[in-house]
Amino acid sequence: MPSILRNPVARRLLRPATSLVDKRVQRPVGQLRQELDALRGEVARLRGQEYAVGLIFDHTGRSGPRLPTPAQIDRLVAEIAAVSGQDPKVARRNVVIAFRNVIALESLAVGRLAGSTQNVCGKLATVPLLDPPNADVLEIGTLYGLFSATLLRMLHRAGVEPRLTVVDPLVGSQLQPGGLEGLDPTGTPVRLDVVRANLALGGRAGELARVEQGFSSDPEVRAAVSDRKYGVIVVDGDHSAAGVAADLEWVEQIAAPGAVVVLDDYGDAKWAGVQEAADRHLASSTTRLRLLGRAATSAFLRAG
Repeated sequence: MPSILRNPVARRLLRPATSLVDKRVQRPVGQLRQELDALRGEVARLRGQEYAVGLIFDHTGRSGPRLPTPAQIDRLVAEIAAVSGQDPKVARRNVVIAFRNVIALESLAVGRLAGSTQNVCGKLATVPLLDPPNADVLEIGTLYGLFSATLLRMLHRAGVEPRLTVVDPLVGSQLQPGGLEGLDPTGTPVRLDVVRANLALGGRAGELARVEQGFSSDPEVRAAVSDRKYGVIVVDGDHSAAGVAADLEWVEQIAAPGAVVVLDDYGDAKWAGVQEAADRHLASSTTRLRLLGRAATSAFLRAG
């Protein structure tokens, strides 16, 4: 074969065939180049869109990103269905709606919601599914008031016209064992005016909310808000074992029969005192509270 290709006559005779082959090869190569150029343009466009989406969902100004994976949502749905006894389709619907509310309200808020996306959405989705016995809601520890505002919207969806009471020291920064946690990721101070601005995002119920500034352990604070039995109590204040134990003892006194009690950061290794105190309290023979289960890092209790 090499000897034929070196023959001038043979090369002349084969030239039409080789030209045809070259054209057939060049045509796909040209098309491939066009497709690659189009693909590069599409990738550049998608990267531009991804950046814009990241401005809405990434971690900047929050405690973490709002970008749950399908596996994380599937797990959360299963946990909520187990805690509430509801169909997984119903649990998923509530999780999706909770997530949309989180994104919408946090985009408008002064400050942020505290906690991971799964934990926040887990609390918001589960409470209405547990059918609280009345519309009185108490949140112990509110930070910026945004969780309460979002919970009010979720309860309204379920046909409940909530009446909210909030207890928090509101001392300028988040306060936990060891002292003030310093400047918040949002750069926003923890103050009453900020909480009021965010509660307004919860509608009329948020505007009418009762805010008692002080610690849940203060006798005057307890006296001021112990004027009713609450159908929903969110315990998210002092995360030390002693602080959680004291709050649960108070919950025993102010929870309505059948009340839903949410214990935030249960099972979170960062706040080991929460589960330590809760497990000790629930093991008592005198408690009215029983553990329904856990979704993300929140425990859900029912008062007897």
